[in-house]
Amino acid sequence: MTLARVPDVLDAGLALLDRQIVDCDGRPVAKVDDLEIAYDAEGRPYISALLYGAGAAGPRIRGRVGRAITAIWRRLRPEFDPKPARIPMSVVSEIDSAVHLSIPVDTIDLPVTTWVNDQIIRKIPGAGHGA
Repeated sequence: MTLARVPDVLDAGLALLDRQIVDCDGRPVAKVDDLEIAYDAEGRPYISALLYGAGAAGPRIRGRVGRAITAIWRRLRPEFDPKPARIPMSVVSEIDSAVHLSIPVDTIDLPVTTWVNDQIIRKIPGAGHGA
């Protein structure tokens, strides 16, 4: 994996937010809904992960709609204090009109997809997954 095509400095709002995330085979993964910021030893901020899904999008949306999205998302999560889904920057290989990953989508935890598969798809007779 090479990070040669990921710039050292970029305007995160313009370059990342709301961009499509695609895996190493060009398959869509999600959209970037928020960013996780961390600090290095000298106190300089850097982007440590891309956040996606309702847990990341809800707080960005103002007013009742954003609060409702966040509240519903929290109620559907089994954890006491759920965190938004995240993709570490270490697997980002390129940033252009989309954010490209160096890994396949099958290796990424997609909570909504997992829930739909477990609660709906697997229960359909003949879906090939068993009940």
